[in-house]
Amino acid sequence: VQLQASGGGLVQAGGSLRLSCSASGLTLDKQNIGWFRQAPGKEREGLSCISSRGRTYYADSVKGRFTVSRDNAKNMVYLEMNNLKPEDTGVYSCAADPAIACLVVTTTSLLSTGGMDYWGKGTLVTVSS
Repeated sequence: VQLQASGGGLVQAGGSLRLSCSASGLTLDKQNIGWFRQAPGKEREGLSCISSRGRTYYADSVKGRFTVSRDNAKNMVYLEMNNLKPEDTGVYSCAADPAIACLVVTTTSLLSTGGMDYWGKGTLVTVSS
């Protein structure tokens, strides 16, 4: 099983990016998918999550700016990021688990060092001021 986050890059503050999470060997429609960010020198934090039923969850730091969605036909999950800020800089990764609740992703730090069944290789987002 492999998850891969892609779509990162360099963007100016106020700009937008769309990240993609793809999977091989795993059907994502039965999984809760979380998006995480690890900023330099900081603990990994959960930003957003979409449940297997399509319900979405966001951390306060990104609420109103980020939108998570899924396309089960393409076996993909997306994170649309708008109004990016320099503090959004970091490595973004996606993770999948059929059982861990999305609220755990977005409201706790319990997953900062792992915990979900599958973790993807991250993609770097750099937001310049």
